[in-house]
Amino acid sequence: MVSLLIIIYIVFISLGLPDSLFGVAWPVVHKEFCIPESFASVYSIIIGISTGGVSFFAGKLIRKFGTGKVTFFSTLLTVIALAGISFSPNIVVMMIFSVILGYGAGAIDTGLNNFVSLHYKAKHMNWFHCFWGLGVTISPMIMSKFLGGETLWRDGYRVIAIIQLIIAVIVLLTLKKWNIAAENRSVSQTPENNLPEKKLVDLLRMKGVKTSIISLGLYCGGEFVLGTWGATFAVNTFSVSPEEAAKWVSLYYGGIMLGRIISGFLSEKLSDNMLIKCGAAVAAAGIMFFLLPIGKFALIGLVLIGIGYGPIFPSVLHSIPERFGTDYSADITGHHMGGAYAIGFAVQLIYGYLASSTTFAVTPFILLALALGVVITTVYTLRVLKNNS
Repeated sequence: MVSLLIIIYIVFISLGLPDSLFGVAWPVVHKEFCIPESFASVYSIIIGISTGGVSFFAGKLIRKFGTGKVTFFSTLLTVIALAGISFSPNIVVMMIFSVILGYGAGAIDTGLNNFVSLHYKAKHMNWFHCFWGLGVTISPMIMSKFLGGETLWRDGYRVIAIIQLIIAVIVLLTLKKWNIAAENRSVSQTPENNLPEKKLVDLLRMKGVKTSIISLGLYCGGEFVLGTWGATFAVNTFSVSPEEAAKWVSLYYGGIMLGRIISGFLSEKLSDNMLIKCGAAVAAAGIMFFLLPIGKFALIGLVLIGIGYGPIFPSVLHSIPERFGTDYSADITGHHMGGAYAIGFAVQLIYGYLASSTTFAVTPFILLALALGVVITTVYTLRVLKNNS
C-alpha cells in the first residue's frame, strides 16, 4: 500500500494541473479570440456541467471497472483535451475540448476521493488534496512564462499535457496495485460488488445528503470565483499586470496547499466537521484583507483565504462514509461532486456578470456570504444526522 500511496499522491498532482490554467490564461485568451471578459463565466459553467455531469455516473463506472482503470482512462482524456485546446483556432473548438477535459476531471475526482475516504485516514485525504494544491500552484507558474506573447499561452497548455501523459503512463503500469487494494477491503466499491443500483433521487432522500452537497457547493463557489476570476479581479481592482496577477493566484493556490498540510496534522486531533468550520473562519479573515487600504498588497489575503479553504473540500469528502455509510459512498461522493460543481459554477456565473456589469469591489462581500453559508449548512447537516441517529 505504500507504493500505491505514492502513486495516488502523484495522480492528485495531475488532478490539479489543468484546474487553474483557464483562469490565468483568460486575460490573454479573450483578447486573441475577441471575446468579452464576462464570457469566462459562460465558458466555465459549460465546463462545470460536463465535469459535474459525469460525477453523477462515476459511481457506477468505479464499481464496474475499478478505480485504477477509471483513473487511467480519465487522465488520458485530459491529455487529449489539453492538447486540443492548445491548437484551438477559436473559442468554439476550445470549448469542445474543454468539455472533454471536464469529463476526464470529473471521473478522476470522484474515483480518487472515494478510494481515499475508504482506504486512508483523514490526514492522507488532506495531504492528497495538498498535492492537488501543488498541481494548481505549479500550472499558473508555468503558464505565466508563456503570457508575454499573444499566442504563447498555447505552449503552456502543451507543457501541462505532456506532464499529464507521463502521469497516465504511471497509472497504467500500476493498475494491479489498485485492484489488489480494492480486493483487500471487502466493501461494495470493488468492481465485483452485487449491490442493487439506487437512483439519484433515492440517495438524495437520505437524511442530510442534500445540505451536505449544498455546503460543498458553496465552498466550490468561493474557490471557483477566485480560481477563474482571481487574476481578472487583481487586474481590474489593483491595477496589476496579467503576469503579476497570475503569480498572485499561484499564491492563493499555494495557500490552499499549505492549509491542507496543516490540516493533515490537525486531523489527528480535530474532526472533519471542526476542520470545515475552522477553515471557513480563517478564509473569512483573509477575505477582510481585500477591504484594507494597502493597495495591491491587499492581495496577500489570497494566501490566507487559501489556507482557510484548504481543509474544507477534503474534510467534507472524507466524512461521507462516516455520515452516510460505505455501501453507496462512491455514488454519494459522485453526487457531492456533481452537485457541488453545479452550485459552484452557478455562483461563479452570477458573480461574473455582477462584477463585470458593476464593479469587482463586490468580491469580498460575496466571498464572505459563501463562507458563512458553508458553516450554516454544515451545522444543519450535523444536526439532522444526529437527530436521525
